[in-house]
Amino acid sequence: MNTDDLEGGEDDGYHAQGNRKYSPVGAQDRAVLEMASMDPGSSATASQSSIRKVRARTQGSMDSDGKAPDVAGGDNGPHREHKLELFGFDSLVNILGLKSMTQEQVLAPSSPRDNEVVSITGGDPTSSSVKMGTMMGVFVPCLQSILGIIYYIRFSWIIGMGGIADSLLLVSLCGLCTFLTGLSLSAIATNGAMKGGGPYYLIGRALGPEVGVSIGLCFFLGNAVAAALYVLGAVETFLKALPSAGFFTETSTKVNGSVSKPIQTISTHDLQIYGLVVTVILCIIVFGGVKMINRVAPVFLIPVLLSVLCIVIGIFMAKKDDPDTGITGLSADSFKDNWDSMYQNTNSDGIPDRDGKVYWNFNALVGLFFPAVTGIMAGSNRSASLKDTQRSIPVGTLSATLVTTLLYLVSVFLFGAVANREKLLTDRLLTATIAWPFPVVIRVGIILSTLGAALQSLTGAPRLLAAIANDDILPVLNCFRVADTNAPSWRPRWKFHHWLLSLLGALLCVVIMFLISWLFTVVSLALASLIYYYVSIKGKAGDWGDGFKSAYFQLALRSLRSLGAKQVHPKNWYPIPLIFCRPWGKLPENVPCHPKLADFANCMKKKGRGMSIFVNILDGDYHECAEDAKEACKQLDTYINYKNCEGVAEIVVATNMTEGFRGIVQTMGLGNLKPNIVVVRYPEIWRRENLKEIPTRFVGIINDCIVANKAVVIVKGLDEWPNEYQRQYGSIDLYWIVRDGGLMLLLSQLLLTKESFESCKIQVFCIAEEDSDAESLKADVKKFLYDLRLQAEVIVITIKSWDVEGGSQQDDSIETFNDARKRVASYLAELKEAAKREGTPLMADGKAVVVDEQQVEKFLYTTLKLNTTILRYSRMAAVVLVSLPPPPINHPAYCYMEYMDLLVGNVQRLLMVRGYRRDVVTLFT
Repeated sequence: MNTDDLEGGEDDGYHAQGNRKYSPVGAQDRAVLEMASMDPGSSATASQSSIRKVRARTQGSMDSDGKAPDVAGGDNGPHREHKLELFGFDSLVNILGLKSMTQEQVLAPSSPRDNEVVSITGGDPTSSSVKMGTMMGVFVPCLQSILGIIYYIRFSWIIGMGGIADSLLLVSLCGLCTFLTGLSLSAIATNGAMKGGGPYYLIGRALGPEVGVSIGLCFFLGNAVAAALYVLGAVETFLKALPSAGFFTETSTKVNGSVSKPIQTISTHDLQIYGLVVTVILCIIVFGGVKMINRVAPVFLIPVLLSVLCIVIGIFMAKKDDPDTGITGLSADSFKDNWDSMYQNTNSDGIPDRDGKVYWNFNALVGLFFPAVTGIMAGSNRSASLKDTQRSIPVGTLSATLVTTLLYLVSVFLFGAVANREKLLTDRLLTATIAWPFPVVIRVGIILSTLGAALQSLTGAPRLLAAIANDDILPVLNCFRVADTNAPSWRPRWKFHHWLLSLLGALLCVVIMFLISWLFTVVSLALASLIYYYVSIKGKAGDWGDGFKSAYFQLALRSLRSLGAKQVHPKNWYPIPLIFCRPWGKLPENVPCHPKLADFANCMKKKGRGMSIFVNILDGDYHECAEDAKEACKQLDTYINYKNCEGVAEIVVATNMTEGFRGIVQTMGLGNLKPNIVVVRYPEIWRRENLKEIPTRFVGIINDCIVANKAVVIVKGLDEWPNEYQRQYGSIDLYWIVRDGGLMLLLSQLLLTKESFESCKIQVFCIAEEDSDAESLKADVKKFLYDLRLQAEVIVITIKSWDVEGGSQQDDSIETFNDARKRVASYLAELKEAAKREGTPLMADGKAVVVDEQQVEKFLYTTLKLNTTILRYSRMAAVVLVSLPPPPINHPAYCYMEYMDLLVGNVQRLLMVRGYRRDVVTLFT
């Protein structure tokens, strides 16, 4: 890249005025090299083709209608005869104006990662594999998982301890929790085609990959552990029913009063052997596929349902003390006696014991019974094998939940009326005692119910892990990836209220978990949090929309509506800078924005929060440049993300820069989220590069901002702006000339919050006229800063009257002043000659101008005097902030640039700030 393509160029004598040499942004600049090495995008077309050029208008003829707007009155106002009239607004000498600052203001068809080919015509995706319906695919698995061993051996005991009333409340509460969770599951499952992975796929696509993986892995571990527990429960029940089937015998001595007798106990070795065998058999069934599972599932479920039927028949056939003492048959007296609760101490076997160490209450019963209503995920675990997931999961899951809950509620009445309380509390297998025709039916039901639940757990666990691995979120799980070409891809379309319903269901479940065991709840939440954090750091971003983004969008809309159209109160005011990336100057084509603009934008945010809008203007016809604008926007967005700057990129196509900028300041943003500060780099190159159109463009930007009621920050010395690692020392000096609503004070405080400026102190220089009451002004400013709790040193400086003839001989900068006066005089002479030659009024920048040469000299002297003052007091300052004078009415833009050049000369870092007629700080913040 030639140096001619870079902003800056060779020194053309402009530095002879005494200005510091300007360091341009070059192709070898570190920030430029880092930007040049970035990948502009991830799309295949972007990687195979060169980056399209973003042609910012840097030179050429003047804008077709480049005249700056006339601003009558208002900020510029009629000319007032005082020394600081160039700066407009009310001078700080106007104490009432200062005090008023303290007053209150009144579609693609699928995710890119899914990689399936999906027909976009009507009908379901075809598949050669076996697909299950609602009954065998969802209802039966859920019924098998829900209806388990607790119903057989603990439910009657729960009724005896809690009574019929509390038991009804217990079943209703737990059933309601499960039903709400089922509704949440159904709401998500019906908002798009569903692939394999069950709850992981639903949660991951709804709430994002981090939440999906953390919950999915915990659910996988839970299924794996649950399968082992179910198998051991079935084996233990089998060995108790048939002790002779054990290979190892273990005996213990039971002492009953003075009599002791040996009893045979179950050997742990038998549990291990039978457990391994049963687990292998179940795994073989699972590996046999959907057909095998469908054939075996009824073998486990039908005997379970028959055993429940036998219990119900036995209850209706039971008579007093038949078949055992304590059985009353269906009796109103038993129902009445068992209505109230009888919480008490028990031993470890649940037998009432006054000296027992276990005390039962309602919370304890919740922890004991709640596992009896879980298992509703068993159907969704088979999502990849369902014919119609959107219908089968809601219908099957909710049906299984309602059926089991109804069974539990009916059983509360039946058990509560068939036996007395002592029998309910002491007979662990009351269901077997009253079952018709034989008690062994219940033991078979217990064994098969636990084996069925184990089968469902083993069916869901591997599918869950494979789904997590196939999404390629965690590279560490790539070894578990399985081809799944039958599952249709989808695009999430779920709504905010669905997410809210899921959240309420989750909160209710967490309450239930804490009732069971706070320790295990903390451990499980900690494990899920660790997985979430690990996925957030190490995992890859998901390619699907999630509920959090939907919730954020809805929240943003509601917040925007709540803000309304009224002005934001100073307590709530946040700077929203509009960063003008390349209004002039040349940068390498692969650098969409000056490398230091993002660093400066980050310095304008409160506590790191806020949004910046980076804009660029592309000259040309919109229809011809639309694709170029998209590519430029992608490149600019990549730059923003690379610089870790919270903001958005916008590219506007316009016929010229002036029209483009006017459109931006009028339309950018929504409501009170419109940008309120325009940030522009000072055009230090305009004289060196002889870019004659820059003065008109620069003045036009400032005038457009004044008309649009936008604050303006002009940054001079951007190349030397420090990044977050370059610590600055010294002071942040504010030259407070006009009332700006406290914007300069706010910017200085924001700078102090950054690491690079946190070692600096603030100095406030109040510029006043020599005939003003300086001490009164200083006292008022100090009181104002004290009330705002701002630590700053206040210095009042008076500027002498404009008298070039009288005191200029002792001024060292008179040579700079005379050079500027000669250039302005030469420029005005050319204008007058052209007007005389063409017989027209004096014209500049496409409009008639009226030039008072004495006033021009006065403005030149005022800005030079202020520059001299800045250099005298702030030569070593880390950054200087000064009020930005508005362009005087009817003055040529060239003259205004001469004023500005005198103002910024030799100052290393300078921010020229122009506020607007409103406050951004208040004493009541």
